[in-house]
Amino acid sequence: MTPDPSPYDALLLVSFGGPEKPEDVVPFLENVTRGRGIPRERLEEVGQHYFLFGGRSPINDQNREFLDALRADLAGAGLDIPVYWGNRNWDPYLTDTVRQMAADGVRRAACFVTSAYSSYSSCRQYRENLFDAVAATEEGGATAPRLDKLRHYFNHPGFVEPLVDATLMALAGLPAAVRDGAHLAFVTHSIPEAMNEGSGTEGGAYATQHRSVADVVVDRVQQETGRRHDHALVFCSRSGAPHVPWLEPDINDHLGKLKADGVPAVVMVPVGFVSDHMEVIYDLDTEAMATAGELGLPAARAATAGLDPRFVAVVRDLLLERAAVERGEEVARASVGSYPPCWNVCPAGCCPNPRAARPALCGSDG
Repeated sequence: MTPDPSPYDALLLVSFGGPEKPEDVVPFLENVTRGRGIPRERLEEVGQHYFLFGGRSPINDQNREFLDALRADLAGAGLDIPVYWGNRNWDPYLTDTVRQMAADGVRRAACFVTSAYSSYSSCRQYRENLFDAVAATEEGGATAPRLDKLRHYFNHPGFVEPLVDATLMALAGLPAAVRDGAHLAFVTHSIPEAMNEGSGTEGGAYATQHRSVADVVVDRVQQETGRRHDHALVFCSRSGAPHVPWLEPDINDHLGKLKADGVPAVVMVPVGFVSDHMEVIYDLDTEAMATAGELGLPAARAATAGLDPRFVAVVRDLLLERAAVERGEEVARASVGSYPPCWNVCPAGCCPNPRAARPALCGSDG
């Protein structure tokens, strides 16, 4: 039986975007930080991270590869549906993509965001971006498609299972003498404490969701190896004013504590990231690995889900799940761990804008 994506006639991949050549770096960072008053000199300093890699972020190339894999997955399942791609901060910009969708006659699209968790920056801000793209399209006289954001997938087995396997592989790559005592450091992007406190429906969802995934991975590793590893949720990529509290500990500080406590080795698990973009290849592979080397602490880094076929298939599963819901059908919603499957429509007051309220799509509060 051919899968039915109706009422959707298109799929939209929504991502962060990144510079693709050195002269893009500072303009890209200006887009990312617009409205926050960060001086250009600071942006140029941060831009040095990109220049270490040729002035190019890997994220756009990763999205292109993901799109190819996604289209192949959909076609293999008998789904003939166009797939579009739009970014928040760099070409192809979301507004341009939605205009193209309108010109192509798309009426209703499901949106998959390359951020798996609840917070303002990882959810509601993308919903604001979708609102802006639709508004700009309609201001130009076109009829924009209706856009529905697919649910959070941090606890979807297609995201978690690749993390389990990657953690097992990273552990296996450590010297045998230190492997059993290795600490698992689950790493994600830090956000302001206030943003975490406002995330989700009860507050604190951002950190809670990450910890729920970490617990699943630790349990599964124990099932496979017979060893339960000490673990913690830690953070990277803090930015912003020093006086504003952000989630801690930083991965580098955490590595120092592990060494001081006599921990023999560490595996860094990038639980907050879907692919090896800049926060992974700089903050972990470059900076944190250098810290571990200076400390004499054996370290390995687990892979992200990336192009794992199980993760690619998550998009198809969420598309068909949401399509069935929109048609009024009963549907099983895949999830693992203690955290239930998330909502399809973001509740009122969920993940508020920390600066000022702005309209957003895909939520019960507009």
